[in-house]
Amino acid sequence: MIAVDTNILLYADREETPQHRAALRAIRRLAEGNEAWAVPIQCIGEFLRVVSHDRVVQPPTPIGEALASIESLLASPAARLLMPGNRYLQILRDVIARSGVRGNLIFDAQIAAVCLEHGATTLLTEDRDFTRFQGIKPLSLAAFLAD
Repeated sequence: MIAVDTNILLYADREETPQHRAALRAIRRLAEGNEAWAVPIQCIGEFLRVVSHDRVVQPPTPIGEALASIESLLASPAARLLMPGNRYLQILRDVIARSGVRGNLIFDAQIAAVCLEHGATTLLTEDRDFTRFQGIKPLSLAAFLAD
């Protein structure tokens, strides 16, 4: 199963980003496909925080509109929302220990851990930091769309 990182959600939502068209094409391909794909719960919170923040994007996306975008995405029959389960904390502990991350990279470790807990070993992302996490294969937009 492939999971979608925050930056892809952001690029698909914000027309001013250089990656907008590619991200939108990738999201549509996932949403209209038959294979299971997922969004980690942490990425939803981060997406909402970024697109509604007036010091990050101009103009900010109204929160109701941003929530509607996420709800629409998750309405895809193949979509899954990845939430931490009973094994999450142990997996997070292992991910942190193996990668040696700390500070701000703990957030990425949380995303990696929830993905691993649910068997999502591929993460559609433009964030190279995910190469640090054993068991997670980062996949760029260009590579995904080349398939």
